[in-house]
Amino acid sequence: MDMSRKVITALVAAVTFSAASFAANVSQEEYDAIAERIKPVGDVYLVGAEPVAAEPSGPRDGATVYGMFCTACHGAGVAGAPKTGDAGAWAPRIAQGRDILNDHAINGFNAMPARGSCMDCSDDEVIAAIDHMIKDL
Repeated sequence: MDMSRKVITALVAAVTFSAASFAANVSQEEYDAIAERIKPVGDVYLVGAEPVAAEPSGPRDGATVYGMFCTACHGAGVAGAPKTGDAGAWAPRIAQGRDILNDHAINGFNAMPARGSCMDCSDDEVIAAIDHMIKDL
């Protein structure tokens, strides 16, 4: 029994060291070929969680930005966020002036993260999202 354990240990060591030796001697071309052979053939996403296109075709409108980033907090009033269309909640913010409202949305204020966590949104897209949230007030 002791001899078989030694043989198995020796075989495991041999396989481990030969695999490590092979991995150290693989060229970049061989590595790329292996990576190409084993890459996933597709992706699975839940409805509504599909990735955004890498290169947008242009600026996103306010409704799109709102739907992707703002609705999580402003739809339910999370952490004191004024709900979309709630005139009473938005009135004090609007009364401070549009420049301050835009600045808070772009740079963050209290629990509001900068750009509402849309780090690839332009200033104009953030402002369009604000316009969308207060359009019916």
